[in-house]
Amino acid sequence: MTALDLSALRRAPKVLLHDHLDGGLRPETVLELARDCGYDALPADTAPALATWFREAADSGSLERYLETFAHTVAVMQTPAGLERVARECAEDLAGDGVVYAEVRFAPEQHLEDGLTLDEVVEQVLLGFEAGESAAEVRGQNIRIGVLLTAMRHAARSREIAELAIRFRDRGVVGFDIAGAEAGNPPSRHLDAFEYMRGSNAHFTIHAGEAFGLPSIHEAIAFCGTDRLGHGVRITDDITIGDDGVPVLGRLANYVRDKRIPLELCPSSNVQTGAVDALENHPFDLLARLRFRVTVNTDNRLMSDTSMSQEMLRLVETFGYGWTDLERYTINAMKSAFIPFDQRLQLIDEVIKPGFAVLVG
Repeated sequence: MTALDLSALRRAPKVLLHDHLDGGLRPETVLELARDCGYDALPADTAPALATWFREAADSGSLERYLETFAHTVAVMQTPAGLERVARECAEDLAGDGVVYAEVRFAPEQHLEDGLTLDEVVEQVLLGFEAGESAAEVRGQNIRIGVLLTAMRHAARSREIAELAIRFRDRGVVGFDIAGAEAGNPPSRHLDAFEYMRGSNAHFTIHAGEAFGLPSIHEAIAFCGTDRLGHGVRITDDITIGDDGVPVLGRLANYVRDKRIPLELCPSSNVQTGAVDALENHPFDLLARLRFRVTVNTDNRLMSDTSMSQEMLRLVETFGYGWTDLERYTINAMKSAFIPFDQRLQLIDEVIKPGFAVLVG
């Protein structure tokens, strides 16, 4: 059996469902794009210093403060060249880390300041991902990327973004999402968009149960009909530990588990935003042992200074997981992807299982 270290983890085939395009830029790219577009409000002027600033600013323990860091990345993603480059480098970076399938999300409405239309924004990002996939393939690193279009939950463009997702559904967009501060912005505010997606036989996920608890999760499932829960870590508010040490699931937690609703868990990010106070107290392990459909995700690789391999290593070091555990979480994610069933199955049978078999020995 291959030793379970960072080098080996990078060789493992990984599946990523929750990754924000504007949260994964290379620090040097932020600097170069800022110079190109005349953005002069960056908090640092070297790549190492900028990387440190993003990580430390995101470590505040507040989701709202965490979200403020995105002002700088979004500012340099307003031009066709900037959008294309960020998407291309995202694909290359994920492929270099051994990710074989990823769903990357971004909010087109945040990239209109220089006069681009919503359709033009999506087109540039799709071009970038296509170029990145091709560049990775040349290096022998095969990756497939599906795009999730995100609407901001504090704004009023969700139906418009849902329609945008459907327009591009056969060109690389695989689903829809809402994101942003949860408190005061319940998912049911965007019911029209979710009903449109359901009426179009299309997939969507909802950020819920991160900074806000069970009501957010309940609305996302019961009223909006979400396919997956973005984070969903607060589902543990509906799980109590009995006097005998046995976990007792409430009705909502039972429903999430019974329906196999995937949880897009992001361990490092959850600690940064204060959803969890420390990694050793993250409910990932409890939820995994209770056989919820848990998946491992990065959320924002720049802000969390992380990668899929590093997230897995942190879980290994914290909870003692082995290769078979990591394979299960990877298959969980692939089962939950927003691409056709036969394509999911092909990746599981022809890429993921053989890849882990080599590592397990």
